[in-house]
Amino acid sequence: MEHIGFGALPYDFAHLLGGVMLLLSFTLLTQRRISATIATYAAQALTLAVAACWQGWVQNEPALYVTGAIAFVAKGVFIPLMLQRSLARLHLRGAREEAMGIFASMALGVALVVLSIMVVLPTTMQAGALTREDLALALSVVLLGLLMMITRRTAFTQVIGFMSLENGLILAAVGVAGMPLVVELSVAVLVLVGFVVFGAFLKRMDTHFHSLDTSVLDQVASENR
Repeated sequence: MEHIGFGALPYDFAHLLGGVMLLLSFTLLTQRRISATIATYAAQALTLAVAACWQGWVQNEPALYVTGAIAFVAKGVFIPLMLQRSLARLHLRGAREEAMGIFASMALGVALVVLSIMVVLPTTMQAGALTREDLALALSVVLLGLLMMITRRTAFTQVIGFMSLENGLILAAVGVAGMPLVVELSVAVLVLVGFVVFGAFLKRMDTHFHSLDTSVLDQVASENR
């Protein structure tokens, strides 16, 4: 049962949180300093934690508070701290990354948001307005995370793009009433496993190539042909 005694407040605040996550996705897409990218990711993860808890209250679903707590501890605190430690260990604290131009990134990002709306809204006509629009926002976050992975050259920021993409998946899961907790926990476990694998990959890449620029992998592949 949903709480309906506060007028449009549940609807408006859920959309505000989804909009903040989308705005932070655009910030990630255009951010150049790696340390600032990590901080922006942490802010997005903390917003996700609030969104999950808010949906738990709106849907009267206590399991979503567990999802919010996991997002807060693992994605909002633990993973950003580990990324910052790795950044310091690799002496990249003040590093900047050259990527696609800001205008081109924003243009592609806006196009992906429009695509998300065009795909989600017509195909979810039977769902409630809150669920439909939350799914459109969530898919936008997913696609912007994927765009970040594609357009960045440094493995470090590609990892952050992957984590941001997963934030969009969690946002979609908590926005759908009745989603089993086991599904959300499975996604959380998978992303933690992915983070560990990416961490090991970054360490090996820095050890062997003394660089986190993924273009060196293309050079190695061409030399071994």
